[in-house]
Amino acid sequence: MKQRHDHPSSQDRGHADTAVERLFELAVLLADGMERGLAERGLSRARAELMWRIGRQGPLSQRQLSQALACTPRNVTGLVDALEAGGLVVRRPHPDDRRATLVSLTARGGRAARAMQADYSKLGESLFSDRDESEVDRFVGELDRIISRLRSQAVEP
Repeated sequence: MKQRHDHPSSQDRGHADTAVERLFELAVLLADGMERGLAERGLSRARAELMWRIGRQGPLSQRQLSQALACTPRNVTGLVDALEAGGLVVRRPHPDDRRATLVSLTARGGRAARAMQADYSKLGESLFSDRDESEVDRFVGELDRIISRLRSQAVEP
């Protein structure tokens, strides 16, 4: 009769450890590449994320940006101030709420956001061009599962 184990066998833990090591290596490589690419554009990760969100969703209020970026309104103000000084975003009055300000990309900011998206697409092509669509879909499914599990662990007490 087989014994039931609540913990993975040492062999299973070895495979899991190897998988986690690969994930950490991947995270470091992606973060390093992203930091280099953003530095070439004179952007921090937070500034680039703000621009990416506006580029994908259109003009957003500073409150919406604060919620989307999970940071304080003061932090968003600092990010917007810096991007505005660099000519990448502009603040405009909200058409429906006198108390709110909408943040939009300038023409220069739009070009920068499109260039970042083109870089992502180029990276995707270089990483997955030799894989068929079903292989990429399976890989994305596994990544989604891992990301979901990490997010749920992050909110557990």
